[in-house]
Amino acid sequence: MAVDESALSEIADALRAGEAFDVVREVVRAAFQDLIESEFSGVIGAARYERTEDRVAHRNGSRPRLLSTKAGDVELRIPKMREGSFFPSLLEPRRRIDQALWAVVMEAFVTGTSTRKVDDLVQALGVESGISKSEVSRICKGLDVQVGAFRERDLAHVEFPYVFLDATYVNARDSARHQIVARAVVVATGVAATGEREVLGLDVGDSEDEVFWTEFLRSLRARGMSGVRLVISDAHAGLTKAIKKVAAGAAWQRCRVHWARNALARVPKGSQDMVAAALRTIFVHTDPAERSRTWDHVADTLNPKFPKVAELMHASKADVLAFSAFPVEHWRKIWSTNPLERLNKEIKRRANVVGIFPNDPAVIRLIGAVLLEQHEDWQIGDRRYLSEASMAKLYPERDNDNALELTTS
Repeated sequence: MAVDESALSEIADALRAGEAFDVVREVVRAAFQDLIESEFSGVIGAARYERTEDRVAHRNGSRPRLLSTKAGDVELRIPKMREGSFFPSLLEPRRRIDQALWAVVMEAFVTGTSTRKVDDLVQALGVESGISKSEVSRICKGLDVQVGAFRERDLAHVEFPYVFLDATYVNARDSARHQIVARAVVVATGVAATGEREVLGLDVGDSEDEVFWTEFLRSLRARGMSGVRLVISDAHAGLTKAIKKVAAGAAWQRCRVHWARNALARVPKGSQDMVAAALRTIFVHTDPAERSRTWDHVADTLNPKFPKVAELMHASKADVLAFSAFPVEHWRKIWSTNPLERLNKEIKRRANVVGIFPNDPAVIRLIGAVLLEQHEDWQIGDRRYLSEASMAKLYPERDNDNALELTTS
């Protein structure tokens, strides 16, 4: 029996509307319910509403069953028979499927693992009936609907003054060329005008060149992303040109951490600690003018012995110090892509488990599921990434208007 289409439609509509929704838990519930229905249909010899001579029993409603999973508590419906009894083998305590659900069943589905491998994994847990290819396809299709809706949801509900961009590579099979190729995966997250974070987008392509970045950023704009004032990223090839094309008026913050690594790569190993200490003195200043003067002083001091570092500093000053134009409370959280490190580690951890993806949809399915989970955590979290008071400093005119309204009301 297929996953309830109306349920999938509700999930998709909620995602497109940008509503907070526990998508991961709903995916787990729908997938698990699908497996239960499939097993029950096998037991009675007929699917729901199916007429067949092989039928040995009839349905008689269902009873609720609350199941604890790593994705949270989910409520399942256990089908009942008019005569006899039925209990899903997947739910029997000795199967320990509660603990293995996320690690085996759902993860196997979302990673694009072969049907036979999924079947072997589930049988190892004691489910002798296994999982058919059609069942895997149905569940993957349901997840694709939800991930697709999440990637296409409207972003016009709020402005995103800060946008973080990052890229990584995974290996995938190219069926046309019959070889393993590297696929560029780009992810965008944003800090909303309210100070909260959201996952904005995900895409996969042949490379992270200017054309790819441009199309990706245009897709975000087409979905309603607006109000961007600063884009934070590493110096990916083609990205800065794409920003100028698509995000006109927004500044670019070159990741301070990645920039420092690039600078130290131009220094002999024995001198790297000394140069690193000199570079750190630049960022201890809270006055932008003093920071700018210190930057120039450090560059001039290093020039005689390390001319390549000085050259890099003179060429990249404006990009590395772009954060200085924004509220001081935001500096530590916008001067690098470090806030994305935890998310990147989770993406890489999941991707490493797969090793080689069978195709691009499998990449989107797995990484999309990871991003859905992170987005949900951010939405239900108690703390904003940046405080509401500090965000108000980005919009002084709006703040003043609000204050005027309060005093005259």
